[in-house]
Amino acid sequence: MPISAVQAGFPSPAEDFAVNRLDLTELLVLHPQATYLLRVAGASMRDAGIDDGDTIVVDKAIKPRHGHIVVAVVDGEFTVKYLHQRAGRVRLKAANPTFPDIIPKDGQTVEVWGVVTSCIKRFVQ
Repeated sequence: MPISAVQAGFPSPAEDFAVNRLDLTELLVLHPQATYLLRVAGASMRDAGIDDGDTIVVDKAIKPRHGHIVVAVVDGEFTVKYLHQRAGRVRLKAANPTFPDIIPKDGQTVEVWGVVTSCIKRFVQ
């Protein structure tokens, strides 16, 4: 996407950069073959700055660690939550106090699908 400068009075110091292009893949994607864009539905991660309708960048090549925001599959359903790992136990924590933690029960399937690396917001539709 081209970056253009427009002057409204004094010459702009950004003028030297007027023909440079931003490559969103270069800025947001570490592992292109393992990266996906997903649309968020719901408000469970609002306090992490991830809102309903946002697009998240998810990298399946990154090893998930405690504290990462991850996309997980719980009983076949996708969800985005903080990964909480302590003493060999896993918990998925929302970033909204009105949503309960997801603590896997015996026989319940929970798989971390990928790590969220970025969130893209649109202000105008």
